Amino acid sequence: MSQWINNSVFYHIYPLGFCGCPEYNDGNTEYRLNKLIDWIPHLKKMGVNALYLGPVFESLKHGYDTSDYYKIDCRLGDNASFKKICDELHANGIKVILDGVFNHVGRDFWAFKDVQKYGSNSQYCGWFQNLTFNGRSPYDDPFWYEGWSGHYDLVKLNLYNQAVVDHLIGAVSMWMDEFKIDGLRLDAADCIEPNFFRALRRFCKGKDPDFWLMGEIIHGDYNRWANPEMMDSVTNYECYKGIYSSHNDKNYFEIAHSLQRQFANGGIYKDLCLYNFLDNHDVNRIGSTLRDPAHLKNAYTVMFTMPGVPSIYYGSEWAIEGMRTRESDQMLRPCLELNTPLAKTQSLVPHIGKLSALRKNFPALCVGNYENVMIRNEQLVYKRSTNGQTIVVALNITDSEYWLDFPINGGSVLTDVLCDGSEYRVENGHANVMIPANGARIMLLNNGDFSYRDFAERIENDTQSEAVSGAQNENDLHAAQQAETAEAQTTPEKPAEQRPAEKPQRQIKLGKFRSWDGSMFAVIALAKNTDDGEPAIIYKELFNNGYIFTCNAKGFLDDIEVNGKMVHKFEYVDIDE
Repeated sequence: MSQWINNSVFYHIYPLGFCGCPEYNDGNTEYRLNKLIDWIPHLKKMGVNALYLGPVFESLKHGYDTSDYYKIDCRLGDNASFKKICDELHANGIKVILDGVFNHVGRDFWAFKDVQKYGSNSQYCGWFQNLTFNGRSPYDDPFWYEGWSGHYDLVKLNLYNQAVVDHLIGAVSMWMDEFKIDGLRLDAADCIEPNFFRALRRFCKGKDPDFWLMGEIIHGDYNRWANPEMMDSVTNYECYKGIYSSHNDKNYFEIAHSLQRQFANGGIYKDLCLYNFLDNHDVNRIGSTLRDPAHLKNAYTVMFTMPGVPSIYYGSEWAIEGMRTRESDQMLRPCLELNTPLAKTQSLVPHIGKLSALRKNFPALCVGNYENVMIRNEQLVYKRSTNGQTIVVALNITDSEYWLDFPINGGSVLTDVLCDGSEYRVENGHANVMIPANGARIMLLNNGDFSYRDFAERIENDTQSEAVSGAQNENDLHAAQQAETAEAQTTPEKPAEQRPAEKPQRQIKLGKFRSWDGSMFAVIALAKNTDDGEPAIIYKELFNNGYIFTCNAKGFLDDIEVNGKMVHKFEYVDIDE
């Protein structure tokens, strides 16, 4: 297994949404993904040292309909610009993982277009699964082919064809050589011919033994795909569900059962470093899934302290909301800026940063054995242990502080390293610990020889040095922009009649609004954000599932770019319309 993975904290971005790209590829090259460089200090502030980027290669629409594996999607930039982004990430100690979409391609894929043009005379007929000329496709092609999961805009590749395998592995070779990527996330891994993964692993590990392969697996025995012949890791959907469900139902038995089953002594995945997450580009945002926002910090605490590698989905560090609809995943994949107006809270970012620092400083949280200590519906205690270190994690999801007595051996003191350095004596193999309301304690078991003060100062110094490093990088990268700004400030201001008229201020009122994509909503209440006092709104989806959403008023009034034009994100409509 790749040596670096156990010490990693991932950040997951869906690039086409993150950059606000047009829904369909218009062929125009725009260097939108360059804005990722501005985010590097933010990533480092949270302790992120690995970035998983969703599809970045040329496609017609959403990235999972690849048309060219050897070319960066022009809506994001080009190969040269992406190389510079990867170089900058690597220079800041951040590894790069790309989405390998090898199960299917889009209808604009060059080999499929060759079949459309030359029919049975095309040399690429054998590249696609079950392609025959005995009927017509749902798109009225004079041939039939297999679409992935019934989606005929996604043409399933024939991975039994060696030419196809060579083409895909050739692309990976190019990505490794040109962009120096550190690993792949394999899309729809449960649908892919296992021998393809064996060939991919032999190639990648032969080129770079530390190269990491992780598969998207939703159901089944993870050992089928994560093993010494195929992939290093898979997505841990079992614990994804267990974390949010345990908090919503106030039933810590659920996640405790999964963790014990997976990782305890004799656990079925004890030797795997699974990819853990609270949300991603395919599932509802954790900010929408949790019924009580007060449980957000505990959800992140579980993910960062359980075995495996944690991953943050972009924007969820601000608890932004988003839910899937039957028609679209768009609300899961928004365009975000660093000072996003959609943020519901700013308190998660320092919490995540502290959790990352604890993983960095306590190996037991990265590679330690797992053991449940005490389980109650609304409290959970477990420990992570190596030969020389034991960390105890205690969680509480009641609205008041809770004193919990539990068994523990191996030391005389439990020192909290998450909150405030509180110390709790271990007597006769038991500790009595106060867990904050809707909070947690992460405690180091010791014999009174641990100095929390020295530890806290070291963490603070590390955080500050990371911030300074990030700021210096940002200053270097934007020196030219600063020069342009200084020049603009010395330029005489135009007379008022030559300046463009200021845009009129827009206001929100109760009533119906149409979003930029035609969806209809009703603003049902005006409110105030409890974190920053800024005006906020509550609005409801008028059709589909009738979901209710909240956001800051500024975000609701923002303009976004659609097909190269700036339009209102939401527009008021007359009540009779």
